[in-house]
Amino acid sequence: MLTSWYAWFGTYTGIAAITVLSLPVAVLTAGILGWRRKVAGASRPCRTALAEVGMVYGTVPGVWMTLLPGNEPGRHGVVSPIPLADLLSMDEGQIIGNLLILAALGFFAPLRFAALASLGRVLALAANCSILIEVLQYVLLLDRVSSVDDVLLNTAGAGLASLLSYYWWRTRTSEDTAAIYRVA
Repeated sequence: MLTSWYAWFGTYTGIAAITVLSLPVAVLTAGILGWRRKVAGASRPCRTALAEVGMVYGTVPGVWMTLLPGNEPGRHGVVSPIPLADLLSMDEGQIIGNLLILAALGFFAPLRFAALASLGRVLALAANCSILIEVLQYVLLLDRVSSVDDVLLNTAGAGLASLLSYYWWRTRTSEDTAAIYRVA
């Protein structure tokens, strides 16, 4: 019984399967949340629901994978504080994976939260989240490499993804700013 749970929750393949299988639940959740907000008269109900569900659905699996134990759980992994030292030894899969871990957060956070509607703020949020992940990998004795390059790649991925959604949050920011400064 324990091994079947581990196959689902403790392996990369299991997490990928759970992510794919949970897509209908995520879509349904976003739909119901948007509908409830629309009925309640909320501003941009579908957009905010999609952004919230998208942030969670797109970010949790990647973070979950990075917090899986290495070969020898229970011991500290390697700390690599020198920027760009590990980047040269990473394969393409690691680089792409690190770019994607916080990409959903970077794409959807400015759409949901007006306070995050700037590239600098998205980069700051992503860098802080990535530093937290790397510290957790070390503190939880996961036998993983805690690297500055991972932080740089995670942050770059979130920044690039936020640029992909720039059109929508740029529009939202100008509309919201106009509403804030409108005299009643």
